Amino acid sequence: MSPTYGLTSGFAREFERLPREQRRAFLAAVAKLIEALKSGAQPPNSLRIKRVQGTRDIWEMSFSGDGRATFRYGIEAKPGETHVRWLRTGGHEILSRPE
Repeated sequence: MSPTYGLTSGFAREFERLPREQRRAFLAAVAKLIEALKSGAQPPNSLRIKRVQGTRDIWEMSFSGDGRATFRYGIEAKPGETHVRWLRTGGHEILSRPE
C-alpha cells in the first residue's frame, strides 16, 4: 500500500519558488515520510514532524535548514491508505499562516 497525497494551489506556487536544492530536499524528505507511512513506522526524527502550535490538525515537517512544509492528514482516497494534503512550503515564516 502506498499513501496518497494532494496539494493546494498555494503549495504548488510556493514549491515552484523554492530554490532547486530545497525542492530536492523536500522530495527526499517526502520519500522518507512515505516509507514510514507504508511500513507503519514513525517518521524519522530528522523530519521533525510536529503539530503546528495553536492548531488541532495541521502538521509541519522540516526538510532543510529553514525549509518547512505544512500538511494535514486527509480523508483516505483509497481505503486503508493514509492521505496527506500539503498546504504550504517555504521558510519558518509559513508557520504564522500554516494553511
